[in-house]
Amino acid sequence: MNSAALAPLLVTMGDPSGIGPELVARAHLVGDLQDAVVVGDPAVFQRGLRACGVAAADVPPGPRFVGSNPASGVDWAALPWGRVDARCGAEAARCLQAAVELARSGQGRAIVTAPIHKEALAAAGLTYPGHTEMLQAWANPEEPPPVRMMLANDELRVVLVTIHQSLRTAIEALNFERVLQTIAITHQALQAWGLTQPRIAVAGLNPHAGEGGLFGREEIDFIAPAIEAARAQGIEASGPHAPDTVFMRARHTPQRTGAFDAVVAMTHDHGLIPVKYLGLDQGVNITLGLPFVRTSPDHGTAFDIAGKGLADDRSFRAALATARRLTLQPGISVGFH
Repeated sequence: MNSAALAPLLVTMGDPSGIGPELVARAHLVGDLQDAVVVGDPAVFQRGLRACGVAAADVPPGPRFVGSNPASGVDWAALPWGRVDARCGAEAARCLQAAVELARSGQGRAIVTAPIHKEALAAAGLTYPGHTEMLQAWANPEEPPPVRMMLANDELRVVLVTIHQSLRTAIEALNFERVLQTIAITHQALQAWGLTQPRIAVAGLNPHAGEGGLFGREEIDFIAPAIEAARAQGIEASGPHAPDTVFMRARHTPQRTGAFDAVVAMTHDHGLIPVKYLGLDQGVNITLGLPFVRTSPDHGTAFDIAGKGLADDRSFRAALATARRLTLQPGISVGFH
């Protein structure tokens, strides 16, 4: 085991007005942060404890904090819950950037992030639409790596070609190179997780995968050629498959083994609706292509229940468990294997 594997998990609390601080507090209260440090202000963590109905005096020893910013000038105890606030967006981004710097310097073996709010980021003047884009930019400012978002649970793994942009601009952004690169990144990740020859299904964009051009030409013009190029590189990719049925075919259950190890989907909602429909409690978001492991729960800040002690921490703790598996058990897979 190398020194990076011995380094702690780096946990960020996300937007202070969302459920992130509560998720981190709950994980600590059940002893699930023993190999982790929290990157952020301890006062934000105290918000999470109060949401759990726990006084600081009743908290087990720890957690450890790094990159705290008590000089931010914000009275976190007085901040309302469940509201878009530029200060919260700035704090979430500041802590994430500190975590990336720690990971890059070998002081953390993985980053596990609680949810952020995209409107709060924008209010703080940040031009990044989400975690994935910030991680990509800060992981290597000189040459940002190509990254992709995967959502995985016990039944499905889905990787997205496009993510946080309007549907219209996402369709315009699709091309041969992006589809081929997504297939290759998916293949490399699955091989690193122990699958020698992963089976990758590529979903089409249009109904019935275009029906031979009747419902759109994207499948003919660049999706199918990208699949063929991937196959020429030795990747077991297939498609384009009809997007309304491929996820059923790929789904792994105790009763049947799925036909594929992962599905590549063209747009955000095409890919994430089927994964999230199966349940948010065990879903994990994994950023592929970074020089370090990054995981997160597969849900947002839940402003409607923030501060009420109602947050379900199962997806967040699944993100912690996935980060441990990927960094401490080389060759282990994620999801249903």
